[in-house]
Amino acid sequence: MNHESTSLFADPGQTVDGSVRITASVVPGERRMDFLPQHFGERAMIKFEMSVYDWMGSLCPTYRGGFWNYVELSNGGAFMYPSGVESFAISVDGNGFSSTVGAEVAGIIATAFALNNMLWRGWDSLAEKYELLLEFIGEHPESAAIRRALD
Repeated sequence: MNHESTSLFADPGQTVDGSVRITASVVPGERRMDFLPQHFGERAMIKFEMSVYDWMGSLCPTYRGGFWNYVELSNGGAFMYPSGVESFAISVDGNGFSSTVGAEVAGIIATAFALNNMLWRGWDSLAEKYELLLEFIGEHPESAAIRRALD
């Protein structure tokens, strides 16, 4: 994924039924400071970011921190994923999922778990962001693996 608008599909324009595909764009450096408050709100942004890192550590015991890319979705959603490592061995104790996935997919999984967990804890302001991420997951080329991890 680069700093320009990048589709994760062979034909970024339309789906089989003619609807427009959701595209994902890495946030450039000059806009990184605005990403968290814009997408998750000033009140929730630090809690959300820390929750993503915590989930990543829980899902992947070998994860040791690092730089994360922020990604905006054309449907208004967002997620983050670790940079500098190509893949992660992800295990979800609650459902038996265990697989090596790319960094982007690992980040999507960690972001979805973090959003879901915060919703269960009363952060209702994040409900729309969670739904928009799930919409993107439904179109993602690795949606089956992501859904198995989240199940």
